Amino acid sequence: MKISALSSALNTEILDVAADKSISHRFAIFSLLTQGENRAKNYLLAGDTLNTLKILEHLGAKVKRNHSNISIIPPKKILSPNCVLDCGNSGTAMRLMLGFLSGISGFFVLNGDKYLNNRPMDRICNPLKQIGAKIYGRDEATLAPICIEGQKLDSFNYESQIPSAQIKTAMILAAFNANGKSIFIESSLSRNHSENMLKSMGAPLKISKDGLKLEISNLTKPLKVQDINIPNDPSSAFYFALAAIIVPNSKIILKNVLLNPTRIEAYKILQKMGANIKTKITQNDFETIGEISASSSELKGVELKENIAWLIDEIPALAIAFSIAKGKSILKNAQELRVKESDRIMAIVKNLKLCGINVKEFEDGFEIEGGKVNKAKIKSYGDHRIAMSFAILGLVCGMEIDDVECIQTSFPKFIEILVRLGVEIDY
Repeated sequence: MKISALSSALNTEILDVAADKSISHRFAIFSLLTQGENRAKNYLLAGDTLNTLKILEHLGAKVKRNHSNISIIPPKKILSPNCVLDCGNSGTAMRLMLGFLSGISGFFVLNGDKYLNNRPMDRICNPLKQIGAKIYGRDEATLAPICIEGQKLDSFNYESQIPSAQIKTAMILAAFNANGKSIFIESSLSRNHSENMLKSMGAPLKISKDGLKLEISNLTKPLKVQDINIPNDPSSAFYFALAAIIVPNSKIILKNVLLNPTRIEAYKILQKMGANIKTKITQNDFETIGEISASSSELKGVELKENIAWLIDEIPALAIAFSIAKGKSILKNAQELRVKESDRIMAIVKNLKLCGINVKEFEDGFEIEGGKVNKAKIKSYGDHRIAMSFAILGLVCGMEIDDVECIQTSFPKFIEILVRLGVEIDY
């Protein structure tokens, strides 16, 4: 895909950035804990989340779709499917289903695409096996495909050294099918959508004031059905906030965006860099929702080493901001980037060097010296966030990006919105 640099400013409102992927996944999977019809408006219709709906159907759920309005009726008893459950590119789907299915009677096989099947699953499988889960897979169940022989699990007292909402949620789901009360502790707070949603559904879940300690009891009755309107994804909205900041004389307002504090840290980093960004709360339900406005700004370098779990998905786009900012920007404590859809540290460093930017690579991050960016032919490495981030950089210098099909996994309308904004794109 070839992108031409913009010759005019961006001044618009965007209402249809992608629906939140994290909440869409969780709405679908948590519906299996209920009895009755669960409804969601604005469900994300992207490759990852559509695969999750297919998995539910193979487990016996009835799924109805009317555009982005989704209805799910769970089965009275989870079926042991006669096929492989395809998670596509989604680490969230695979890791959460590992936690859920480990405690459900039956035999299940989880598989993914070539990228997902190279992502580490031991961070989930090891603690699950410690509480009695029977899990088998490549390299001692560290890589998919992964087989699960579900059964009743033991309760646990587990302290995670990796701040990860996927680990946390998987262990919560396992605890619901364990004997007795379980304790989960994490070293720093990860995204808390699961706790927010499950508490609103009446789950037997106690949360400490700092959010770091959870006490979970086994489920003795179904949870309340869900009827929710899913907000737009702040990680997807971030690309267009960044576009407004780096394209001269621009302003973009993003509507109906999730404003959960664990999801808008990247916007705060841009503000520290000098970006003109404002948020406005319009709704407080099980999550805080509102609008974000971003305007053209001169950026300065920043050092980033805290709350990394809160902005891990936005770091590729933040790296684009670093490349344009005055001075040096440093990222540390982001080893988790090595095991995302691609090795994102490697992908960012290699591609920015192709664009003429001075970059130093660290094991847990990088140092970027802002400067003049040049058009280049970059590789996405099959990673949707790498592809979209460098597409936004292309708005100021032009860009050629290979393998953009990966964008479909999380944001199918991304290119459509770019075209609507006047961006020239050729294939």
